Amino acid sequence: MPADLAVIGLGHLGLPLAQAATTAGISTLGYDADPHTAALSGADGPLSATELRRLLSAGFRTTTDPTTLGRVRTAVICAPTPLGEDHTLDLGRIADAARTLAAQLRPHTTVILESTAYPGTTEEFLRPLLEEGSGLIAGRDFHLACSPGRHDPGNRTHHYTNTPKVIGGLTPACTEAAAAFYSRLTDKVVRARGPREAETAKLLETNYRHINIALMNEMAVFCHDIGVDLWDVIRCAETKPFGFQSFRPGPGVGGHAAPIDPNYLAYKGRSPGHPLRMVELAQEVNGRMPRYVIQRCATLLNHHGKSARGARVLLLGVTYKPDIADQTGSPAREIASRLRELGAHLTYHDPYVPQWNVLDRPVPRADSLYEAAAAADLTILLQAHRTYDLQGLSVKAQLLLDTRGATPAGAAHRL
Repeated sequence: MPADLAVIGLGHLGLPLAQAATTAGISTLGYDADPHTAALSGADGPLSATELRRLLSAGFRTTTDPTTLGRVRTAVICAPTPLGEDHTLDLGRIADAARTLAAQLRPHTTVILESTAYPGTTEEFLRPLLEEGSGLIAGRDFHLACSPGRHDPGNRTHHYTNTPKVIGGLTPACTEAAAAFYSRLTDKVVRARGPREAETAKLLETNYRHINIALMNEMAVFCHDIGVDLWDVIRCAETKPFGFQSFRPGPGVGGHAAPIDPNYLAYKGRSPGHPLRMVELAQEVNGRMPRYVIQRCATLLNHHGKSARGARVLLLGVTYKPDIADQTGSPAREIASRLRELGAHLTYHDPYVPQWNVLDRPVPRADSLYEAAAAADLTILLQAHRTYDLQGLSVKAQLLLDTRGATPAGAAHRL
């Protein structure tokens, strides 16, 4: 059966879009070349197992058959674009999606890119692949636009309906076609001048977050060195009604929205020659935080007459955000691997992660949280899930390092 919408890529962007579209009564098909992904296997993605069951019972269906893409009115590419070791975006999955779609593309279809990408990707990378593979011309035979994903997993206040969607089309008609689609899902659409402006808006939003977190991480180190309670400083500063937005430090920055320097246009093999120094510095600062946490751990243990070698360390919360199962980019993995290198004996607890491996070795999961905290030489709060009784944990734990500032003042050592 034909569908109104095809979501290409069933990951952290694709599934929330499919959920919103299905809820809005849009006949939606999910396509992914990976049979495991298309089967919606596992419960550690952007939607819970319960949400997936509801989505499927509402009529959403998935497929690995590319021919189904030729029978939809709108196709949205939500392919992942992870950062490589050289900190450049890998656009390979976008290219695969584009070639697959192009072979089935028919006139009057609206194609939208939601994947995180460099400014210029829609016009200079995606458009040629679609036109060469289909024989159709973007802006004339089919609509082409960019609308970067804005999904915030676990956010109970802002969801798809009340989060504005930024849209930039190749032509004004392309913009309106994409706007007509998204207006069925969200309360507000924001029209950008074109795809580059929409792509650059995403770049600005992402880098803004990372740069401000980096500032707070530097402040955390500075305030600890001079004996100032940073969390009280933040509490005071955020009362200012103008010119300040509160961010929080932490053990590192995870998630899918990695900082992007658009000067590394890997797919073009060129650079405008104006590096974003603030972005580079933010990456450096945030990348140092797991090592700083290890330093603090070793110092705390030493002050209590213990060595990191042989110490029993309990890690609480190994996901990148509270109250979700997603571990993408979580600093917990690096912290765990460094603790193991120091000879520490690790256990972990996370209500959303039933099994956890670090460096291809399983980390034992604590069954009884309070007993594990009481037995551990050091407990490290890496993610403050709502289910944690932090007051109770601070009483039970022999030594508690809170990297999130979530415990009551004086109840634990805080970052």
